[in-house]
Amino acid sequence: MVSRMQPDTYYLRSFGCQMNDHDSERIAGLLERLGWVRRDLPEEAGLLVYNTCSIREKADSRLAGHLGTAARLKRADPSRRLVVAGCLAQSRREELLSDFPFIDVLVGPQSLHELPRLLEQRRDTDRPVGAFEETTGVFSAALPRARPSGPTAWVQITAGCSNFCSYCIVPYVRGPEASRSTVEIVEEVAHLVEAGVKEVTFLGQNVNAYGKEPGFAGAEGFADLLALACEVPGLERIRFMTSHPKDMSEDLIDLLAASNQLCEHVHLPVQSGSDDILSAMRRGYTREGYLSLVRRLREAVPEVALTTDLIVGFPGETEADFEETLSLVQECAFDGAFTFIYSPRRQTEAARLAGRLDPEVARARMARLVDLVQRIGRQRNEALVGTVVEVLVEKVSRQAAGEVMGRTRTHKPVNFPSSPEPGALVRVELTEATSTSLRGREVPAGASVRS
Repeated sequence: MVSRMQPDTYYLRSFGCQMNDHDSERIAGLLERLGWVRRDLPEEAGLLVYNTCSIREKADSRLAGHLGTAARLKRADPSRRLVVAGCLAQSRREELLSDFPFIDVLVGPQSLHELPRLLEQRRDTDRPVGAFEETTGVFSAALPRARPSGPTAWVQITAGCSNFCSYCIVPYVRGPEASRSTVEIVEEVAHLVEAGVKEVTFLGQNVNAYGKEPGFAGAEGFADLLALACEVPGLERIRFMTSHPKDMSEDLIDLLAASNQLCEHVHLPVQSGSDDILSAMRRGYTREGYLSLVRRLREAVPEVALTTDLIVGFPGETEADFEETLSLVQECAFDGAFTFIYSPRRQTEAARLAGRLDPEVARARMARLVDLVQRIGRQRNEALVGTVVEVLVEKVSRQAAGEVMGRTRTHKPVNFPSSPEPGALVRVELTEATSTSLRGREVPAGASVRS
């Protein structure tokens, strides 16, 4: 087989959450500062980089398939190098090297800044190399960046997590919570706006914990940070994720209710509607506590869109527990939800719990949950048909000529015929709805607007 790869070229594939997408932009920035050029296909690249996720078992199996492709490409050209980065590299480094001995570099999420050194070290040695810091010493946000062009951007405000929910491996692979300086964050936002960004999304495993860890150098909390970001000239919209229900403050709710750049959308993972399961998950709130928070949000911001995460089949989940989840979804009327079947993660407390659900039962429950989420999502979107909303154009459609895709302030995707370039704010009358998206038509300036 003749290799089509060129030297000093790289292929980068990211798995998992938005923080991984942000970290991948920083990996790309590090490589491009060294002179590497990105390629769209692994066959065309001399360096293959996979930024991994360890949250669920499905991510493990997906990575295995990609590493099979990498093995074939390395056999075709042994000069190729393979980097596995991110959470799975941190949590399963010995097994990865045992199962895939052709890996050249392993680098955990707290050690991404070490990648240039590791590549040089691997070049000078004949064995795999790695770096696996346990705590955040250098924020990935401090690294150079290569991000896709467009009007939206990620901004990391925290790293790690200190909650230790019983099912979650994040604290073990990303370390304890650490907050970036408020000054650095606001400066990054200002630089992004100068580069044409209209909307930023603040990222953290638990954004509501911003500034709360011992030793934080600043005095600002999360609501304070958001208020300062609202003062950046030219910034049109601010989003944030992910919010932990137990830490959402009244100050944050008040800020959401004010007229500012803060969008009327909150991603608020609940995971289960059963108090018994929430307790076993170590979530730190009750069903009623969560429902009370939702009521306060809707009273303060009537137009708010709420999305959530839900886990089906947690160890010990009974049919009654699952019914409580269904009833909570109905009562909260979520605009959308990410739904998952429980996946045991080694190191976590839940992996040692008895009462694992039969896979067929879990899949049946998942189907019922997805059906309910989709029905509610469709109802909420259909209620918007006929209204006029503000849409930030994000990209030109690849499927339909002459169409663009943008989002409302409530984070709902809208497809419509239009000529504006990405970054334009346009008024759109909504004409059709599905459970996950909307269609519309552009209307003249001056029409009354909903979120």
